[in-house]
Amino acid sequence: MKLNLRRPLAFFDLEATGINVGIDRIVEIAVLKIMPDGTEQILTKRINPEMPIPLASSLIHGIYDEDIKDAPVFATIAQEIANFIADADLAGYNSNKFDIPMLLEEFLRVGIDFDMNDRKFVDVQNIFHQMEQRTLKAAYKFYCDKELVNAHSAEADIRATYEVLLAQLEKYKETEFEDKNRKKSVPVQNNVDALHEFTNMNKSVDYAGRIVYNEKGEETINFGKHKGRTLESIFDTEPSYYAWMMQGDFPLFTKKKLEDVWKRWSKKKEEQKQAGKPQKPQAAKPVTSDMLEQLKMKFGK
Repeated sequence: MKLNLRRPLAFFDLEATGINVGIDRIVEIAVLKIMPDGTEQILTKRINPEMPIPLASSLIHGIYDEDIKDAPVFATIAQEIANFIADADLAGYNSNKFDIPMLLEEFLRVGIDFDMNDRKFVDVQNIFHQMEQRTLKAAYKFYCDKELVNAHSAEADIRATYEVLLAQLEKYKETEFEDKNRKKSVPVQNNVDALHEFTNMNKSVDYAGRIVYNEKGEETINFGKHKGRTLESIFDTEPSYYAWMMQGDFPLFTKKKLEDVWKRWSKKKEEQKQAGKPQKPQAAKPVTSDMLEQLKMKFGK
């Protein structure tokens, strides 16, 4: 099948140091431009992001600091990229939420005001998600080939959920899965331990997702300016962050887990002090209403 195009359509994908559009940087861009006559043009560039690539990101896309140390920085190739896609509509997979915002951010950093007026965007992931809906009703039809009657009735929903799980166990009992670290396994097993592991791949500390475990099992902030940093490293440099979170409108369980880490960190610092080792400031002073407003402005949420 040939795409019916009135102007070029540029499929593009970015690999980056992370997923925070405001902070992270592109390390690779690949563009496949489909012309109205069906011919193709390709542009691929490795980019030096001028910042270290976190190991967690490198393990996903396979690009390490050594690979891009001699690559051009974005500023030197930005105009070439802008020119290549200047006459094209844009397409990608999850491109509306990540690739397009990330690319525009990089353009603006180097002073290129890339014109988005009258440009069309095709996000293939959105087609997938909307045509293959992920509701319980859709899952019941897909796995059990039955129509869910009385959807959103609690009893009907739990019965359907149970039947869907049984059907999943049968359908995927020998299906291999490859995770983001390229580790292969057969995770859907008739075993609660295995199912727990597979359905909780994002290791949340507080269940609200504000604090998560990193690859080393360390409690890490998952939002705001400190996203990706361990709690202990934040306490080392900004102990007031603990007070800000405890006074903020975070879930009580989030605060409980935060307090657990704070107590452990404080104990460690006290032990270092007793052993005569140098330590960084640790005491969090009582927070007044004025101080809380200042902290809100500083850290955001």
